[in-house]
Parts: sequence; C-alpha cells; structure tokens
Amino acid sequence: MMREFTVKRREFVKLFGLTSTGLLLGCNFSKDKVVMNELEDGISFVPNLFIQLQKDGKVTIVVTRSEMGQGIRTSMALAIADEMEADWSFVSVRQATGDAKFGNQNTDGSRSIRTLLNPMRKMGAMARLILEKAAAKKWNVDYAECKAENHFVTHASGKKIAFGDLVDTAREIQVPSDDEVILKDKSLFKYIGKNHGKRGVDMDNILSGKATFGLDARLPNMKYAAIARCPATFGTVKSYDDSDAKDVFGVEKVIQLDGLKPAPGAQFYGMLGGVAVIANNTWSAFQGKNNLNVEWDMGPNGSYNSEEYNAKIVERVQKQAKVAPPLKGNVNSAFKKAEKIVEATYSMPHLVHAPMEVPNALAWVHDGKCEVWAPIQAPQSARAELANFFGFKLEDITINITLLGGGFGRKSKSDFVVEAVALSQKLNAPVQVVWSREDDIQHSYYHAQSAQYLKGSLDEKGNVTGWLHRTAFPSILSTFKPMSDYAAGFELGQGFTNIPYDIPNFQLENAKAEAHVRIGWLRSVYNIISGFGVNSFVDELSVASGKDPIQFRLDLIGKDRVAKNTSPHPYDSSRMKNVLREVQKLSNYGKELSEGHGIGVAIHYSFYSYVATAVEVSVKNNKVKVENVYTVLDCGLYVNKDAVVNQLEGSAIFGMSIALFGKVSTKDGAIEQSNFHDYQMTRMKHAPNIHVKLIDNDHEPTGVGEPGVPPVAAAICNAIFNATGKRIRKLPLSEHGMV
Repeated sequence: MMREFTVKRREFVKLFGLTSTGLLLGCNFSKDKVVMNELEDGISFVPNLFIQLQKDGKVTIVVTRSEMGQGIRTSMALAIADEMEADWSFVSVRQATGDAKFGNQNTDGSRSIRTLLNPMRKMGAMARLILEKAAAKKWNVDYAECKAENHFVTHASGKKIAFGDLVDTAREIQVPSDDEVILKDKSLFKYIGKNHGKRGVDMDNILSGKATFGLDARLPNMKYAAIARCPATFGTVKSYDDSDAKDVFGVEKVIQLDGLKPAPGAQFYGMLGGVAVIANNTWSAFQGKNNLNVEWDMGPNGSYNSEEYNAKIVERVQKQAKVAPPLKGNVNSAFKKAEKIVEATYSMPHLVHAPMEVPNALAWVHDGKCEVWAPIQAPQSARAELANFFGFKLEDITINITLLGGGFGRKSKSDFVVEAVALSQKLNAPVQVVWSREDDIQHSYYHAQSAQYLKGSLDEKGNVTGWLHRTAFPSILSTFKPMSDYAAGFELGQGFTNIPYDIPNFQLENAKAEAHVRIGWLRSVYNIISGFGVNSFVDELSVASGKDPIQFRLDLIGKDRVAKNTSPHPYDSSRMKNVLREVQKLSNYGKELSEGHGIGVAIHYSFYSYVATAVEVSVKNNKVKVENVYTVLDCGLYVNKDAVVNQLEGSAIFGMSIALFGKVSTKDGAIEQSNFHDYQMTRMKHAPNIHVKLIDNDHEPTGVGEPGVPPVAAAICNAIFNATGKRIRKLPLSEHGMV
C-alpha cells in the first residue's frame, strides 16, 4: 500500500522513502512528496531511509557518502547509533546506491559531517523515540516514562525490553512530529566526539582482504579494457595499427573510442577517447595497449610547455590585472607613505591526485538499462552524465559504489565510468575499464599551475598598511566552458579573497591563465595555492617588521570579530587566533633549537575550519628533513575523534608531498611524469613526528578532510628560512636539490 501527501522540504525528517522490506519512514531529499511503503517482511523495522532494525537486534545503517579512507561510513553510523542508543556491536553499514532520494551524495568539499551530522542525528533520535513509544504501548504506560539506552528500552518500574523485541509494535507507531524529536544534549554523547575506541565498520574486511574496492568488482563473462589516449589533452586518433596488439594472448578486439566533450557550459566530464584494447584479463589488455601503433593528432594543446607557461603567468602577475572584490582603502597611497616595501613572487606547478587505486569502472548495458560498479565520489553526477551522453532514463541507471582506494577529488570526475559504459554498449557485454598508473598520471584532471605576486607596505612601527595580491591559475571552469581564462569567484574565495587578516588598504587582482590540460579539484583545491603564497608572504613581512612571527600574525588578524554574512559558519577571528596560540603551545614555538634546525608557522581558514600548523625542519648539506609537524584544528563539533586525527596526519603527509616533490610538467603537450619514480610522494623514510590537537567547542561542525593541507607547504618553507636564511618561493623543494 502506498500513500502520498505533500510536506515542506524543511520537514525532511518526517519524509518517507522506499525499501524492499519493512516500513520505511525517512528522508526523501529529492521531492516535496512523501511516500510511505508498507511492505513487510516480518523480521525488520525500518524507521527511515537510513536505519533498519531486525528482530535479532541487528541495526543496519545506510551510508550515502563514499568511503575512501576518511572514515565517513564509521562517522555517520556513530552519529546515528549515538542518538538511537544503539549498541555499536550490533551495528553494520550498507552503502547506498546513487539515487536522488538520498540527497546530495557528492563526497568532496569536506562537507559530509558539516551538512549531514544534524540530519543523521535526527534520524537516530526519531528511531529512538519510536522505540520508546513502542515499549510504552506494549506496557500500556506513558512513553515519557520509557528511556532507550544501550539497545534496550527501560521503564521507571525496572522493566526492560530489547530493541529487537519491539520490531512488530514499532511498525504500528505513528511517525513522530518534528517537535517531538529531541536531540541529545552533548553531555550525554557516548560516541560523538569521544575517544570511544570503536573499531571502524570497514576495518575487519579491509584487514582480511574481504573489502570490495572497484577493482574487485566481477560479473560473469566480463571483458577487460585498457585505453590508449593521446599524449596531449583532447588530441585525437589519426590512424592506428593493431596487428601487434592482437598478437597478445587474451586480446579479443581493438576498438577506436571517440571522445565525448560536454556542450559548452554543461557540467559534465565526458571522456578523452582513444583506442581501446579488449581482452579476457587485465594483463593482456595492458600488453595489447602497449603494442598499439597509433598516430595522433595532438590538437591545440600539442605545443603546451609548462615551464614556458610558468614564465608567462609569472610575467602577467607582475603587471596590473583584473581587480577582484573586496577592495579596501587605497594601496597605492599606502605604498607611497610606507616605511618599508616587501615584494615577492611565488609559483607552483601542476599536481595530480595519484590515489593508490587507479580509476576503474565495470559497466553492463543491457535491455535498455545501465548498471555500474565503480569507486566514485559523485554517483548522482555520474548518473546525470550517463543520461546526457547515452540517452538512458535516470531510473534505468544504477550506480553501485564500491570502497575507494583513495580519491582526493579525482574520482568525483566520472570520465572512466563513461568509458566503461561506452564500451559495454558497443560490445553488448560487461566491461571493466582499468587505468594503469601511467594512465592515471598522464591523463588526469590536474591541480592548476599557478603564479602569485604580493606586495606589502609597513609603517615605522612595523604594522602592515597595504596589501596587493595578484594571482593567476587556470580555472576548473575551463573543463566545461571554453575561454574560461580567469578564475571563478568560488575559486578566488579559497584563501585569496577571504584571508583572515585585517589590513586597512587591500587590493586583489586576477591575471589571465588559459588551460591546456584538464583542470580539476584536488584535495583543498585552490586553498593550496593561496595558502602557500599568503602564509609565505606574511612570514616575509614579519621578518621585515622585526617582530615575532606568531605575535605578528595575531596583530594582523586584529580585533575579535564575526563576519556579517548569511553563512551558517561565519568567520570568527577569535577562533583563528585561538588555534594560533594553541599551536604555539603545542610546538613550544620559540624554544631554542639545534644548529641547522628551524621552525615555521602557517595558518589557514578553509571549508569553514580554522587550522594552525607549525613545522620543525633540519637542514644538513642543503637537504631538508621534516622533523615534526604540529597541527591544531577547530572544526566545531566533531564525531569520530580518531578519524579526525587520522585526517590531519594524512594532511601533513599530503602537504609534505606537495612541498617536497609535487610536480607535473609538460613538453610538447605531453605529461613528462609517468609513475611514482618521477612523481614522487612522501615515503616512510621522510615521515615526521606528527602532533595533533583538536579544539573542543559547541560550534556547528565544519570541514576536516581538506583544511589541514594548505598551511603545510608554507610552514615547511618558513622553517627552512629560519634554519638557513634561504627563502623558497617556487615549489617543489626537489627542484632546488633540497630533498
């Protein structure tokens, strides 16, 4: 039986979705319609889209975000279980398929806990209340006398009943109103924000090899595909000889795959195209691809040379460029009156994500339907893309999300899924496309190459009176919209237009930077660029002022103030100053260091979170070793403390990789790097001691996965200056022979 009625979107906690078993009351983010499905299996109670309780007491929590090592499946389950009063030993998770009824499933932008903690808590609290009401009905008492606790409901008289024994009665309970659903007080949390020691929901399967990643997906009679792509972005096939490829044992077919590009302005990724080798195993497909003889039309990007391009954008930021708001005071006047002027230019190369699990997807197109198994961060975007390019109805597309062996933003772009679907459609068989590491590094969506020019003025007291900052980097919008040669507002808002400092005269400018490779977001995105430039330059200003670097920053942040805007997380300068003071204590900043050692500091505000990082380095024979990383984070209320610490430890290593080694370069349009031997990362031998402190407060939750990255590179370079007097303005350090 199915009933429909209209509700307001804000009342989502009372919305109903669909399930194959039990009663489903919950959250349908896609419509203003409520659907109540009363199919019953006799063994389970499903109080909403996210929770299923069975008669044996087992609780299954449906998780809508992709798990790539950040612990989101555990964190979301902990939030629901805490509010529900579920015993963690009875809890398991199930991954939601890509479906609009689950709301936004895009797992990037450090937004999962920020946007879903309160809804998930409300789901758990609703389930708790229904169980309390079910027990009250069973005992014929007032539900106010009943209390759910640790998988039981107890009564003031001492009576006690297990959750599982309430399944039948719970189905008869009317859905609580919004007003009735009361969230726990923070003092009553058992899991949220605690050192609870609970094992991650995926840990046992990962350790035992039972976990299913994208590369583990299998279907009967499936084919395996490897694709040769043009060395230059958007180049095409002129001709090819596949005779040597077909000689490889296991190779069955070779197919030319034309590229698919989105219509101008459309938010899709398409695919690069190339020549696909189809085989009965991955190894044969790879060998066949290596044996192809392809003549390429390199296209308009065939002359792209990244070093020449770097020189071009460095020259552009030296000149007046397009002014970007906000504009404050008059910098030219401040410069004329200055006691001292400081100028610096910084640059960074392209970077690539290089997750340990390469892009891959298994697709099966049959009977007008399309089903995909893949490690993707944005399943609904993938569905929309497949509908756009192949004409499927959305309801005929199923996206099964596997575990991701790393993502960092790469797997939010579904070009590899489009490739698998295109080949399955052509072959009328299940096809798994697997990228090699070389494919991954040479045909990705790259973090933008950049140049920054900063000019600052100091008065006779060493106070900053003027700030001019010009930046140039190719925009992510260039992937979707031709001629997007200037940064978009959301890109400039990542550490460029929203620096945490209070400066009386302030001017920002954006120089032209056209794209010659596919540009995409990488963990913390343009905060990487601005975080390096701004933090490095503030350090140079502090040296020029003769002031202590931390006190200089505290003075520059200025008076306590909260931004006047409509954001649920307005910038609060007192929180930024607090993390800076805390990292000073955590690192014992100012202590006497051994010869050749130096300590540097950096701060950054991104994804609504506040981070301060101090790094101690040693320099011997011009070789840098990162000895200690100290990070303090204020992200408001956090759920899984272990996961947050892990994220910040990972951010330190990720930021070190950027600072020490990160560089993707091109020559004649082709990416020069190919694997981990020439696109190196921080390894065990480079690993420092990492110290993390989390600020406890009652502010709404903000980002965790990305905010720890932007300060790291600048803190390292500031530490190098303090150890040696040498200022690093161009990354990576390996280019200076320092690693």
